[in-house]
Amino acid sequence: MVFGRRPKDAVRRLEDGADRDELRAEGTTAAVIDASIEVDEGQIFVVMGLSGSGKSTLLRTLNGLLEPTAGTVRFDGQDLTSLSDKELRKVRSEKISMVFQHFALFPHRSVLENAAYGLEVQGVPRAEREKRAYEALELTGLKGWEKSWPDELSGGMQQRVGLARALATDADLLLMDESFSALDPLIRRDMQDQLLELQKTLKKTIVFITHDLNEAMRLGDKIAVMRDGRIVQIGSAEDILVTPANDYVASFTQDVDRTRVLTAGAIMTDAAEALGSTAPDGKKLATAADLLAAAPATVGLDTPIVDLFTPCSTSTVPVAVTDKAGKLVGVVRADRLLAVVGESGDQPTAAAVPAPADRKPSDTQDKKPGNAPADHDPEGKVITGA
Repeated sequence: MVFGRRPKDAVRRLEDGADRDELRAEGTTAAVIDASIEVDEGQIFVVMGLSGSGKSTLLRTLNGLLEPTAGTVRFDGQDLTSLSDKELRKVRSEKISMVFQHFALFPHRSVLENAAYGLEVQGVPRAEREKRAYEALELTGLKGWEKSWPDELSGGMQQRVGLARALATDADLLLMDESFSALDPLIRRDMQDQLLELQKTLKKTIVFITHDLNEAMRLGDKIAVMRDGRIVQIGSAEDILVTPANDYVASFTQDVDRTRVLTAGAIMTDAAEALGSTAPDGKKLATAADLLAAAPATVGLDTPIVDLFTPCSTSTVPVAVTDKAGKLVGVVRADRLLAVVGESGDQPTAAAVPAPADRKPSDTQDKKPGNAPADHDPEGKVITGA
């Protein structure tokens, strides 16, 4: 996405290796460069970066508010860049909803009328749209506030109305542009809790923009980190925390409380390492059943490591990690836990904390032109709801 004079020429220059700063000096801004992402159905995909990194511009290409200078945007198999204005408006009104940072509520409409506005645009009959708006307001914790005016609500409650408006349309894709960043910290966390709770039930496809890494780590199933218009790394919260792609990503993660982000599954070692050892009572741990019986605790793969300190400190036997079927899949030793936590005081690097052997490497995109990965798509496709 290029703004300014002769954008097509700027794209060609970028492909030839021109620097973003060179173009800016000539009055052209390359807001998003060579960005390719794929968002799976039912996933919360977080795009994060500092102000000016291009994340909001990227978001606006997803619903056609901005047309990419080059490349395509595909939604549910449909190329949005090829649609007429009328067709695009129909997709936006029925399949894609947006939740803004500054609420965007109509002051002359009640809470119920604001929540029902998207349905009104669609031409849904009044009785039906009010019914669906009531349901959405109840989902977001605003039952009983339907007849209130926006200025009678707190900031968090106003943002809930914006979320209810998006949910009422039953859109397939929710685009959330720093939707919680204007809220106070406690209210912001409440809204994050609300979104995660709703997602358990609704399983929407969500693209969430933020500049807050802790928020990204808490919400994102997958996270894309942007810098100077380019995506420098894509991966899970654990991927980005454990194996940052470069020093820029590492600098973001150095202050993150990794004990609440990393999980038992991320730091566990092979259970076979503990077999043959001896329990405090003198019993030899020869089988998986022996390990499970002697372990100070048995946890799931998704258990945050903050919950492992107490059991690890009470026994020389490692904590057992099991899958959903209850099968032993690994162990967490006290020394391994302390080693991982100790890394948080240092500048993380790609080799700081070795990932488990079965971990797949995260997707990354180098910020330098000409060094794209082998599976890179030169058209810069942005695909959602695949």
